Amino acid sequence: MIENLVWIAVALAVVGVYLSWTAGRLDRLHTRMDAARAALDAQLVRRASVVLEVATSGALDPASSLVLYEAAHAARQAEEEYREVAESELSQALRAVFADADQVEVLKAAPGGVEAAEELAAAVRRVPMARRFLNDAVRAARALRRHRKVRWFRLAGHAPFPLAFEMDDEPPVDLADRPA
Repeated sequence: MIENLVWIAVALAVVGVYLSWTAGRLDRLHTRMDAARAALDAQLVRRASVVLEVATSGALDPASSLVLYEAAHAARQAEEEYREVAESELSQALRAVFADADQVEVLKAAPGGVEAAEELAAAVRRVPMARRFLNDAVRAARALRRHRKVRWFRLAGHAPFPLAFEMDDEPPVDLADRPA
C-alpha cells in the first residue's frame, strides 16, 4: 500500500515538474513576444519620425512631401486596432514617392540629404526584420498554447491569445538597396 502511494507521489511530482517547466517555457515565449513587440513599435516610430523629417526638410517636391507627411502622421497617431493599416499605408506612400530612383537622388542632392537617405533606408529595412521577429515569437507561443496540457491546466493564465502584426512592409526598392 505504501509502495503504491510512493509511486503515485513520484508520478504526481514528475507531472508537476513537467507542467511547471511548460508554464515557464510559455512565460519565456510571452516575454520574448513582448520584447519583440516593443522592438517593432520602436522601429515603426523611428521610421515614421524619419519620414516626417524627410517630408518637412524641403528636399522633396511639395506633393511628395505632403503624401509622406500625412501617411507618417497618420501612422504615428493611429489607434492600436488601426495601426497595421496606417503602417501599411505609410509603406505604400514610401513606395509611391520613391518608386523612381531619381527621387532618391533628389533627396541625396539636398543639404543633409545623404544622411537623411541613409537614415531612411536603414529605417525601412529594419521594420520587416522586427516584424518577422515578432511574428516568429507569436507563432511559437501559439503553437505551445494549442497543446491540450496548456489549455486543460490553464498554463497561459490570463494572457491574451497572441496576435501577429500583419502589415505591408515592403520597402521601396531603390531606397532599401542603398548601403547604409
